[in-house]
Amino acid sequence: MPLYSIIDIETTGLSPRNERITEIAIMVHDGEKLVDEFTTLLDPEVRIPYRITQLTGINDKMVQGAPRFCEIARHIVEMTEGTVLVGHNVHFDYHFIRKEFGELGYDYRRPCICTAKLSRRLLPGRRSYALGKLCEELNIHNPYRHRAFGDAQATLSLFVMLLRLEHNLRELSLKGLNTRLDRREIDRLPETTGVYYFHNDQGEVIYVGKSINIRERVLSHLTGNGTKKAVEMREQIAGISTEVTGSELVALLLESHEIKQHAPLFNRAGRRAALQWGIYVGKDDQGYLNLVAARNDRAEVPLTSFGSATAARNHLFTLAAAFGLCQKLCGLYQSRGACFQYAIRECRGACTGEEPADSYNIRVLQAVAPYRFEHNSFLVIDRGRHPEERSVIGVENGRYLGFGYLSPAWTDTPVNGELRSCIRPFPDHRDSRMIILGYLKKHPGLRIIPS
Repeated sequence: MPLYSIIDIETTGLSPRNERITEIAIMVHDGEKLVDEFTTLLDPEVRIPYRITQLTGINDKMVQGAPRFCEIARHIVEMTEGTVLVGHNVHFDYHFIRKEFGELGYDYRRPCICTAKLSRRLLPGRRSYALGKLCEELNIHNPYRHRAFGDAQATLSLFVMLLRLEHNLRELSLKGLNTRLDRREIDRLPETTGVYYFHNDQGEVIYVGKSINIRERVLSHLTGNGTKKAVEMREQIAGISTEVTGSELVALLLESHEIKQHAPLFNRAGRRAALQWGIYVGKDDQGYLNLVAARNDRAEVPLTSFGSATAARNHLFTLAAAFGLCQKLCGLYQSRGACFQYAIRECRGACTGEEPADSYNIRVLQAVAPYRFEHNSFLVIDRGRHPEERSVIGVENGRYLGFGYLSPAWTDTPVNGELRSCIRPFPDHRDSRMIILGYLKKHPGLRIIPS
Protein backbone atom coordinates (compact mmCIF):
# COMPACT_ATOMS: atom_id res chain seq x y z
CA MET A 1 0.00 0.00 0.00
CA PRO A 2 1.50 3.41 -0.94
CA LEU A 3 2.35 5.99 1.69
CA TYR A 4 1.65 9.67 1.20
CA SER A 5 3.31 12.58 2.99
CA ILE A 6 0.85 15.46 3.07
CA ILE A 7 2.94 18.59 3.44
CA ASP A 8 2.52 22.32 3.93
CA ILE A 9 4.96 25.10 4.74
CA GLU A 10 4.88 28.79 5.60
CA THR A 11 7.67 31.02 4.32
CA THR A 12 9.09 34.54 4.48
CA GLY A 13 8.10 35.14 0.83
CA LEU A 14 7.41 33.58 -2.55
CA SER A 15 10.87 32.90 -4.01
CA PRO A 16 12.84 29.78 -2.94
CA ARG A 17 15.99 31.52 -4.15
CA ASN A 18 15.75 34.37 -1.64
CA GLU A 19 13.25 33.36 1.08
CA ARG A 20 13.20 30.82 3.92
CA ILE A 21 10.77 28.43 5.62
CA THR A 22 9.16 29.54 8.92
CA GLU A 23 6.90 26.55 9.61
CA ILE A 24 6.46 23.02 8.30
CA ALA A 25 3.84 20.31 8.82
CA ILE A 26 3.97 16.73 7.50
CA MET A 27 1.26 14.09 7.88
CA VAL A 28 1.99 10.55 6.67
CA HIS A 29 -1.11 8.70 5.47
CA ASP A 30 -1.41 5.16 4.12
CA GLY A 31 -4.57 5.83 2.10
CA GLU A 32 -6.79 4.72 4.97
CA LYS A 33 -5.44 6.27 8.16
CA LEU A 34 -2.88 8.71 9.55
CA VAL A 35 0.30 6.89 10.55
CA ASP A 36 2.64 9.73 11.54
CA GLU A 37 2.70 13.50 11.84
CA PHE A 38 5.19 16.25 12.55
CA THR A 39 4.92 20.03 12.80
CA THR A 40 7.21 22.76 14.00
CA LEU A 41 8.03 26.42 13.65
CA LEU A 42 11.46 27.05 12.11
CA ASP A 43 13.99 29.79 12.68
CA PRO A 44 14.43 31.23 9.15
CA GLU A 45 17.56 33.12 10.30
CA VAL A 46 16.17 36.24 8.59
CA ARG A 47 13.55 38.78 9.62
CA ILE A 48 9.94 37.91 8.80
CA PRO A 49 8.32 40.67 6.71
CA TYR A 50 5.33 42.42 8.27
CA ARG A 51 3.06 41.44 5.37
CA ILE A 52 3.85 37.77 6.06
CA THR A 53 3.09 38.20 9.76
CA GLN A 54 -0.23 39.77 8.81
CA LEU A 55 -1.07 36.73 6.63
CA THR A 56 0.20 33.87 8.83
CA GLY A 57 0.41 35.35 12.32
CA ILE A 58 4.03 34.14 12.56
CA ASN A 59 6.40 36.84 13.81
CA ASP A 60 10.08 37.06 14.74
CA LYS A 61 9.41 36.51 18.44
CA MET A 62 7.54 33.25 17.78
CA VAL A 63 10.46 31.67 15.93
CA GLN A 64 13.07 32.63 18.52
CA GLY A 65 14.47 29.38 19.86
CA ALA A 66 12.76 27.30 17.15
CA PRO A 67 14.96 24.76 15.36
CA ARG A 68 16.73 25.69 12.14
CA PHE A 69 15.98 23.64 9.04
CA CYS A 70 19.34 21.87 9.28
CA GLU A 71 18.32 20.54 12.71
CA ILE A 72 15.18 18.79 11.42
CA ALA A 73 16.44 17.87 7.93
CA ARG A 74 17.35 14.28 8.85
CA HIS A 75 13.91 13.73 10.40
CA ILE A 76 12.20 14.96 7.20
CA VAL A 77 14.30 12.61 5.07
CA GLU A 78 13.52 9.60 7.26
CA MET A 79 9.84 10.46 7.71
CA THR A 80 9.17 10.91 3.97
CA GLU A 81 11.40 8.07 2.74
CA GLY A 82 9.44 5.90 0.30
CA THR A 83 6.43 8.21 0.31
CA VAL A 84 4.78 10.47 -2.26
CA LEU A 85 4.65 14.15 -1.31
CA VAL A 86 1.11 15.52 -1.48
CA GLY A 87 0.25 19.20 -1.27
CA HIS A 88 -2.01 21.89 -2.64
CA ASN A 89 0.19 23.48 -5.33
CA VAL A 90 2.78 21.06 -3.98
CA HIS A 91 5.66 22.27 -6.13
CA PHE A 92 5.77 25.55 -4.21
CA ASP A 93 6.52 23.60 -1.03
CA TYR A 94 8.74 21.09 -2.85
CA HIS A 95 10.98 23.75 -4.42
CA PHE A 96 11.50 25.45 -1.04
CA ILE A 97 12.35 22.16 0.66
CA ARG A 98 14.71 21.08 -2.13
CA LYS A 99 16.45 24.44 -1.93
CA GLU A 100 16.95 24.09 1.84
CA PHE A 101 18.36 20.59 1.39
CA GLY A 102 20.50 21.78 -1.51
CA GLU A 103 22.20 24.31 0.76
CA LEU A 104 23.05 21.42 3.08
CA GLY A 105 24.59 19.52 0.15
CA TYR A 106 21.78 16.95 -0.05
CA ASP A 107 19.79 16.21 -3.21
CA TYR A 108 16.27 15.68 -1.81
CA ARG A 109 13.86 14.07 -4.29
CA ARG A 110 10.37 12.68 -3.85
CA PRO A 111 7.52 12.03 -6.32
CA CYS A 112 4.72 14.58 -5.95
CA ILE A 113 0.94 14.78 -6.29
CA CYS A 114 -0.75 18.18 -6.45
CA THR A 115 -4.25 18.23 -4.96
CA ALA A 116 -5.03 21.46 -6.84
CA LYS A 117 -4.42 19.75 -10.21
CA LEU A 118 -6.12 16.59 -9.01
CA SER A 119 -9.18 18.57 -7.91
CA ARG A 120 -9.51 20.21 -11.32
CA ARG A 121 -9.57 16.78 -12.89
CA LEU A 122 -11.86 15.00 -10.42
CA LEU A 123 -14.03 17.92 -9.29
CA PRO A 124 -14.66 19.92 -12.48
CA GLY A 125 -16.76 23.07 -12.59
CA ARG A 126 -15.78 24.53 -9.21
CA ARG A 127 -15.73 28.32 -8.92
CA SER A 128 -12.23 28.20 -7.48
CA TYR A 129 -9.54 25.60 -6.82
CA ALA A 130 -7.77 27.59 -4.11
CA LEU A 131 -7.52 25.50 -0.94
CA GLY A 132 -9.70 27.85 1.13
CA LYS A 133 -12.48 28.04 -1.45
CA LEU A 134 -12.48 24.28 -2.04
CA CYS A 135 -12.68 23.64 1.70
CA GLU A 136 -15.68 25.97 1.97
CA GLU A 137 -17.50 24.16 -0.86
CA LEU A 138 -16.66 20.69 0.46
CA ASN A 139 -17.41 21.54 4.12
CA ILE A 140 -13.83 20.91 5.22
CA HIS A 141 -13.32 22.87 8.45
CA ASN A 142 -9.98 24.67 8.76
CA PRO A 143 -9.78 27.09 11.70
CA TYR A 144 -6.04 27.58 11.19
CA ARG A 145 -5.77 28.89 7.63
CA HIS A 146 -2.33 30.06 6.49
CA ARG A 147 -0.66 27.98 9.19
CA ALA A 148 1.21 24.87 8.11
CA PHE A 149 -0.60 22.46 10.46
CA GLY A 150 -4.07 23.77 9.61
CA ASP A 151 -3.51 23.79 5.86
CA ALA A 152 -1.87 20.35 5.95
CA GLN A 153 -4.89 18.94 7.81
CA ALA A 154 -7.26 20.54 5.29
CA THR A 155 -5.18 19.18 2.39
CA LEU A 156 -5.27 15.73 3.96
CA SER A 157 -9.08 15.85 4.22
CA LEU A 158 -9.31 16.94 0.60
CA PHE A 159 -6.88 14.23 -0.48
CA VAL A 160 -8.88 11.50 1.28
CA MET A 161 -11.99 12.67 -0.63
CA LEU A 162 -10.07 12.49 -3.90
CA LEU A 163 -8.76 9.03 -3.01
CA ARG A 164 -12.32 7.81 -2.71
CA LEU A 165 -13.03 9.12 -6.20
CA GLU A 166 -9.98 7.53 -7.77
CA HIS A 167 -7.99 4.77 -6.09
CA ASN A 168 -5.37 4.37 -8.77
CA LEU A 169 -3.73 7.77 -8.52
CA ARG A 170 -0.74 6.76 -10.58
CA GLU A 171 -2.85 5.85 -13.59
CA LEU A 172 -5.02 8.90 -13.01
CA SER A 173 -2.04 11.24 -13.12
CA LEU A 174 -1.12 9.84 -16.53
CA LYS A 175 -4.60 9.88 -18.07
CA GLY A 176 -4.82 11.91 -21.24
CA LEU A 177 -1.19 11.38 -22.16
CA ASN A 178 -0.13 10.54 -25.70
CA THR A 179 -0.60 6.76 -25.65
CA ARG A 180 2.23 6.23 -28.14
CA LEU A 181 4.68 7.08 -25.39
CA ASP A 182 6.15 4.41 -23.16
CA ARG A 183 5.06 5.22 -19.59
CA ARG A 184 8.53 4.23 -18.38
CA GLU A 185 9.90 7.08 -20.48
CA ILE A 186 7.70 9.51 -18.53
CA ASP A 187 8.72 7.95 -15.21
CA ARG A 188 12.37 8.63 -16.03
CA LEU A 189 11.84 12.35 -16.63
CA PRO A 190 13.90 14.41 -14.15
CA GLU A 191 12.22 16.85 -11.78
CA THR A 192 14.89 19.49 -12.14
CA THR A 193 16.06 22.30 -14.41
CA GLY A 194 17.08 21.61 -17.97
CA VAL A 195 16.08 21.27 -21.61
CA TYR A 196 13.67 18.72 -23.08
CA TYR A 197 13.21 17.54 -26.68
CA PHE A 198 10.13 16.05 -28.33
CA HIS A 199 10.83 13.61 -31.20
CA ASN A 200 8.53 12.26 -33.90
CA ASP A 201 8.41 8.71 -35.34
CA GLN A 202 11.53 9.37 -37.42
CA GLY A 203 13.47 10.59 -34.38
CA GLU A 204 13.42 14.18 -35.63
CA VAL A 205 13.29 16.95 -33.00
CA ILE A 206 9.91 18.66 -33.37
CA TYR A 207 10.05 20.85 -30.25
CA VAL A 208 12.65 22.11 -27.78
CA GLY A 209 11.73 23.65 -24.43
CA LYS A 210 13.25 24.46 -21.07
CA SER A 211 11.86 24.28 -17.55
CA ILE A 212 12.93 24.43 -13.92
CA ASN A 213 11.00 21.16 -13.53
CA ILE A 214 11.24 19.11 -16.72
CA ARG A 215 8.78 16.39 -15.72
CA GLU A 216 6.10 18.82 -14.61
CA ARG A 217 6.44 20.87 -17.80
CA VAL A 218 6.38 17.83 -20.10
CA LEU A 219 3.27 16.50 -18.36
CA SER A 220 1.57 19.86 -18.92
CA HIS A 221 2.28 19.45 -22.66
CA LEU A 222 0.93 15.93 -22.68
CA THR A 223 -2.22 16.45 -20.63
CA GLY A 224 -3.41 19.95 -21.56
CA ASN A 225 -5.65 20.56 -24.54
CA GLY A 226 -4.36 24.06 -25.22
CA THR A 227 -4.36 25.39 -28.78
CA LYS A 228 -4.91 23.43 -31.96
CA LYS A 229 -1.15 23.63 -32.58
CA ALA A 230 -0.41 22.20 -29.11
CA VAL A 231 -2.74 19.27 -29.68
CA GLU A 232 -1.22 18.64 -33.11
CA MET A 233 2.25 18.59 -31.58
CA ARG A 234 1.16 16.25 -28.80
CA GLU A 235 -0.19 13.76 -31.33
CA GLN A 236 3.17 13.66 -33.12
CA ILE A 237 5.30 13.03 -30.02
CA ALA A 238 6.84 9.57 -30.18
CA GLY A 239 9.82 10.11 -27.88
CA ILE A 240 11.30 12.47 -25.31
CA SER A 241 14.92 13.20 -24.46
CA THR A 242 16.31 15.60 -21.87
CA GLU A 243 19.48 17.35 -20.79
CA VAL A 244 19.71 18.42 -17.16
CA THR A 245 21.51 21.75 -16.68
CA GLY A 246 20.90 22.67 -13.04
CA SER A 247 21.25 26.33 -13.93
CA GLU A 248 18.24 28.09 -15.43
CA LEU A 249 20.58 30.45 -17.29
CA VAL A 250 22.37 27.50 -18.91
CA ALA A 251 18.97 26.00 -19.80
CA LEU A 252 17.93 29.23 -21.52
CA LEU A 253 21.19 29.40 -23.48
CA LEU A 254 21.07 25.72 -24.46
CA GLU A 255 17.40 25.97 -25.49
CA SER A 256 18.17 28.96 -27.74
CA HIS A 257 21.12 27.14 -29.33
CA GLU A 258 19.20 23.89 -29.90
CA ILE A 259 16.27 25.69 -31.53
CA LYS A 260 18.70 27.28 -33.99
CA GLN A 261 20.42 23.92 -34.59
CA HIS A 262 17.32 21.79 -35.14
CA ALA A 263 14.77 24.38 -36.38
CA PRO A 264 11.98 22.29 -34.80
CA LEU A 265 8.61 22.37 -36.51
CA PHE A 266 6.70 23.51 -33.44
CA ASN A 267 9.18 26.17 -32.33
CA ARG A 268 8.74 28.11 -35.57
CA ALA A 269 5.78 30.12 -34.31
CA GLY A 270 7.90 31.25 -31.37
CA ARG A 271 10.68 32.34 -33.70
CA ARG A 272 8.27 34.35 -35.83
CA ALA A 273 6.95 36.05 -32.70
CA ALA A 274 10.44 37.01 -31.54
CA LEU A 275 11.33 40.58 -30.65
CA GLN A 276 12.16 42.00 -34.07
CA TRP A 277 13.01 45.60 -33.21
CA GLY A 278 15.81 46.94 -31.06
CA ILE A 279 17.64 50.05 -29.94
CA TYR A 280 21.22 50.40 -31.16
CA VAL A 281 24.04 52.84 -30.42
CA GLY A 282 26.60 54.20 -32.90
CA LYS A 283 28.82 57.23 -33.43
CA ASP A 284 28.37 59.79 -36.22
CA ASP A 285 31.04 61.69 -38.15
CA GLN A 286 31.00 64.53 -35.61
CA GLY A 287 31.73 62.14 -32.72
CA TYR A 288 28.23 62.17 -31.21
CA LEU A 289 26.79 58.90 -29.97
CA ASN A 290 23.48 58.25 -31.70
CA LEU A 291 20.71 55.99 -30.47
CA VAL A 292 18.41 54.52 -33.10
CA ALA A 293 15.43 52.18 -33.25
CA ALA A 294 15.94 49.60 -36.02
CA ARG A 295 15.12 46.03 -37.02
CA ASN A 296 17.10 43.29 -35.29
CA ASP A 297 18.87 42.21 -38.47
CA ARG A 298 22.23 43.83 -37.71
CA ALA A 299 25.40 42.01 -36.73
CA GLU A 300 25.69 43.85 -33.43
CA VAL A 301 23.59 43.15 -30.37
CA PRO A 302 20.77 45.64 -29.62
CA LEU A 303 20.76 47.36 -26.25
CA THR A 304 17.23 46.02 -25.78
CA SER A 305 14.53 44.52 -28.01
CA PHE A 306 10.83 45.06 -28.66
CA GLY A 307 8.02 43.39 -30.56
CA SER A 308 7.29 46.40 -32.78
CA ALA A 309 8.80 49.57 -34.18
CA THR A 310 6.28 51.64 -32.22
CA ALA A 311 7.31 50.07 -28.91
CA ALA A 312 11.01 50.63 -29.69
CA ARG A 313 10.47 54.28 -30.67
CA ASN A 314 8.30 54.95 -27.62
CA HIS A 315 11.05 53.61 -25.39
CA LEU A 316 13.57 55.79 -27.21
CA PHE A 317 11.36 58.85 -26.57
CA THR A 318 11.37 57.92 -22.89
CA LEU A 319 15.17 57.66 -22.80
CA ALA A 320 15.57 60.95 -24.64
CA ALA A 321 13.32 62.75 -22.15
CA ALA A 322 14.92 61.13 -19.08
CA PHE A 323 18.52 61.90 -20.06
CA GLY A 324 18.06 65.11 -22.05
CA LEU A 325 19.07 63.54 -25.36
CA CYS A 326 18.54 65.16 -28.74
CA GLN A 327 15.56 63.66 -30.60
CA LYS A 328 17.27 64.30 -33.93
CA LEU A 329 20.36 62.33 -32.90
CA CYS A 330 18.02 59.58 -31.69
CA GLY A 331 16.34 59.37 -35.11
CA LEU A 332 13.05 60.60 -33.68
CA TYR A 333 12.98 63.95 -35.48
CA GLN A 334 13.91 64.65 -39.10
CA SER A 335 15.20 68.10 -40.12
CA ARG A 336 18.16 69.78 -41.80
CA GLY A 337 18.74 72.11 -38.90
CA ALA A 338 18.06 72.02 -35.18
CA CYS A 339 15.41 69.75 -33.73
CA PHE A 340 12.12 71.09 -32.40
CA GLN A 341 13.18 70.41 -28.82
CA TYR A 342 16.07 72.86 -29.29
CA ALA A 343 13.61 75.61 -30.20
CA ILE A 344 11.74 75.13 -26.92
CA ARG A 345 15.00 74.82 -24.93
CA GLU A 346 14.64 71.13 -24.10
CA CYS A 347 17.63 70.12 -26.27
CA ARG A 348 21.07 71.47 -25.34
CA GLY A 349 22.16 71.82 -28.96
CA ALA A 350 23.91 68.59 -29.90
CA CYS A 351 22.04 68.77 -33.21
CA THR A 352 23.64 72.16 -33.99
CA GLY A 353 27.07 71.45 -32.54
CA GLU A 354 26.41 73.90 -29.71
CA GLU A 355 26.79 71.18 -27.07
CA PRO A 356 30.18 69.41 -27.36
CA ALA A 357 30.13 65.72 -28.17
CA ASP A 358 32.05 64.84 -24.99
CA SER A 359 29.41 66.23 -22.62
CA TYR A 360 26.51 64.91 -24.71
CA ASN A 361 28.03 61.43 -24.92
CA ILE A 362 28.28 61.22 -21.12
CA ARG A 363 24.49 61.32 -20.90
CA VAL A 364 24.11 58.77 -23.71
CA LEU A 365 26.43 56.39 -21.85
CA GLN A 366 24.39 56.92 -18.69
CA ALA A 367 21.22 56.08 -20.63
CA VAL A 368 22.63 52.85 -22.11
CA ALA A 369 24.53 51.65 -19.01
CA PRO A 370 21.65 49.47 -17.72
CA TYR A 371 21.56 47.62 -21.08
CA ARG A 372 25.22 46.62 -21.17
CA PHE A 373 27.35 44.08 -19.36
CA GLU A 374 29.05 45.57 -16.35
CA HIS A 375 32.32 43.91 -17.45
CA ASN A 376 33.48 43.31 -21.00
CA SER A 377 34.91 39.87 -20.13
CA PHE A 378 33.61 37.82 -17.23
CA LEU A 379 32.51 34.42 -15.95
CA VAL A 380 29.12 33.68 -14.34
CA ILE A 381 29.10 31.03 -11.60
CA ASP A 382 25.72 29.36 -11.08
CA ARG A 383 24.33 26.11 -9.67
CA GLY A 384 25.28 22.81 -11.30
CA ARG A 385 23.48 19.57 -12.05
CA HIS A 386 23.96 18.36 -8.46
CA PRO A 387 24.97 20.06 -5.18
CA GLU A 388 28.68 19.23 -5.57
CA GLU A 389 28.91 20.98 -8.94
CA ARG A 390 28.83 24.52 -10.33
CA SER A 391 28.10 25.79 -13.83
CA VAL A 392 30.32 28.36 -15.55
CA ILE A 393 29.13 30.68 -18.33
CA GLY A 394 31.77 32.70 -20.18
CA VAL A 395 31.72 36.08 -21.95
CA GLU A 396 34.86 37.53 -23.57
CA ASN A 397 35.04 40.98 -25.16
CA GLY A 398 31.25 41.13 -25.02
CA ARG A 399 30.85 37.85 -26.92
CA TYR A 400 29.31 34.65 -25.56
CA LEU A 401 31.87 31.82 -25.20
CA GLY A 402 29.75 28.90 -23.92
CA PHE A 403 29.25 27.05 -20.66
CA GLY A 404 30.59 24.12 -18.69
CA TYR A 405 30.68 22.45 -15.29
CA LEU A 406 33.22 21.85 -12.53
CA SER A 407 33.42 20.96 -8.85
CA PRO A 408 33.48 23.71 -6.18
CA ALA A 409 37.22 23.06 -5.71
CA TRP A 410 37.78 25.75 -8.38
CA THR A 411 38.17 28.30 -5.57
CA ASP A 412 41.72 27.05 -5.12
CA THR A 413 42.64 27.38 -8.80
CA PRO A 414 43.46 30.40 -10.99
CA VAL A 415 40.46 32.01 -12.68
CA ASN A 416 41.94 31.61 -16.13
CA GLY A 417 42.87 27.98 -15.51
CA GLU A 418 40.27 25.40 -14.59
CA LEU A 419 37.34 27.81 -14.89
CA ARG A 420 38.00 28.59 -18.55
CA SER A 421 39.13 25.10 -19.50
CA CYS A 422 35.79 23.60 -18.44
CA ILE A 423 33.77 25.80 -20.81
CA ARG A 424 32.28 23.97 -23.79
CA PRO A 425 32.36 26.40 -26.75
CA PHE A 426 29.08 27.52 -28.33
CA PRO A 427 28.51 29.93 -31.23
CA ASP A 428 28.17 33.56 -30.22
CA HIS A 429 24.77 34.98 -31.11
CA ARG A 430 22.83 38.13 -30.39
CA ASP A 431 20.12 36.08 -28.67
CA SER A 432 22.64 34.45 -26.32
CA ARG A 433 24.03 37.80 -25.22
CA MET A 434 20.51 39.17 -24.70
CA ILE A 435 19.62 36.09 -22.61
CA ILE A 436 22.67 36.58 -20.38
CA LEU A 437 22.10 40.32 -20.00
CA GLY A 438 18.42 39.89 -19.18
CA TYR A 439 19.06 37.06 -16.72
CA LEU A 440 21.77 38.97 -14.86
CA LYS A 441 19.39 41.91 -14.44
CA LYS A 442 16.73 39.68 -12.92
CA HIS A 443 19.21 37.77 -10.73
CA PRO A 444 21.71 40.33 -9.37
CA GLY A 445 22.89 37.89 -6.70
CA LEU A 446 24.71 35.60 -9.15
CA ARG A 447 28.48 35.45 -8.73
CA ILE A 448 30.33 37.33 -11.47
CA ILE A 449 34.10 37.00 -11.88
CA PRO A 450 35.71 39.64 -14.18
CA SER A 451 38.42 38.12 -16.36
